[in-house]
Amino acid sequence: MARGRHSRSEAVDGVLLLNKPAGLTSNQALQRVKRLLNARKAGHTGSLDPAATGMLPLCFGEATKVCAFLLDADKTYRVTAKLGSATDTGDATGSVIETAELPQMTAEEWDAVLQGFRGDSQQVPPMYSALKKDGKRLYELARKGETVEREPRPIRIDEIELLEAAGSRLVFRVHCSKGTYVRSLVEDIARAAGTVAHTARLHRETVAEFEAGEMIDLEALEETAADGPEPLRASLLPPDRALAGLPELVLGGADAERFCSGQAIEAGGSAVRGLARVYGEGRSFLGVGEVLPDGRVAPRRVFGRPGGNP
Repeated sequence: MARGRHSRSEAVDGVLLLNKPAGLTSNQALQRVKRLLNARKAGHTGSLDPAATGMLPLCFGEATKVCAFLLDADKTYRVTAKLGSATDTGDATGSVIETAELPQMTAEEWDAVLQGFRGDSQQVPPMYSALKKDGKRLYELARKGETVEREPRPIRIDEIELLEAAGSRLVFRVHCSKGTYVRSLVEDIARAAGTVAHTARLHRETVAEFEAGEMIDLEALEETAADGPEPLRASLLPPDRALAGLPELVLGGADAERFCSGQAIEAGGSAVRGLARVYGEGRSFLGVGEVLPDGRVAPRRVFGRPGGNP
């Protein structure tokens, strides 16, 4: 194939929104796209289980600096639950460990159960997760048949919408905070309805400000890159698109230079507080700053220099 000519990786900057297929780990998906782009530096934000599909933001080059901000972002999932059977993993890859009668509930009753999960709450993470206990991943302990006590973690459900309730099939869409384990949410919903369940299918639709329509299938990426990485690189989004939810500040000449040199400077009486996207003259993206209580903006992540030069 034509890609074989590209033996040395190159500096590539930008964000690509992959529609991850089932059967790949997040890192496997990242490495495949990284090879297609012939990119030197890459990272992903917010892992998806191998069986899960949907939005996986992949960051390349300078855009890897936004990974931490995307990890903290809210996400939206379309969830299909199978009622009446619980598995040891909480999803369809596990073994059935419990069964129960299917509840005879109307759509209105199911919606009432779902709405009861809106707002802030504490969630106990599943054993099959990458969290650590005494230096060991929980899923490593779970595979040995061990169960350990897990501390509840704060989560937030902003929106939850019933899409379908028929027999053993329950489908809903949920917009939630970082750290929300959908498999645990499904189990908790089933428990509230007097039954058990596991996650049969999980599809992530959005991350932060990115919309579902911006995702690209892996097959389409491979077709685009068949004759080399350049056409695929043209589809990359600029790093600041990942930060569209933050307010913006524009700095002039000398102030922009000082910001990029690591200095906190006066924000010119801006009403913005907290994190903000910072631009120089000509809309060149400089990085992420934090507007301090005294009105100065301090650099937190610098991406470039005034005029667009790194």
